[in-house]
Amino acid sequence: MAKYGALDAVFVALADPTRRAVIRRLGAGPASVGELAEPFPIALPSFMKHVRTLESCGLIRTRKSGRVRTCTLNRDRLSLVDDWLAEQREIWERRTDRLERFVTDDQEDR
Repeated sequence: MAKYGALDAVFVALADPTRRAVIRRLGAGPASVGELAEPFPIALPSFMKHVRTLESCGLIRTRKSGRVRTCTLNRDRLSLVDDWLAEQREIWERRTDRLERFVTDDQEDR
């Protein structure tokens, strides 16, 4: 059950387009909060809420050096989503396989 609590938090964080854009940008490497905030038309305190959301669910890590806070992507945390999607893919593939067998067996009986 704890696994799904963490997964829920990751999905909540990824539900916002600004946070998804931050994750996408951090995929290219670490960046300061200022660099990450630059393309968005929002105040820095508002942007920091996005950073805290991503950090609280474990998708990013931040490190402060002097006045600069640098963010890095925690790729391991994305594996929660990947694992969940793989489970869902397997479930649906089994269902479509059963449907295919049902349809083809039914046509052969005619």
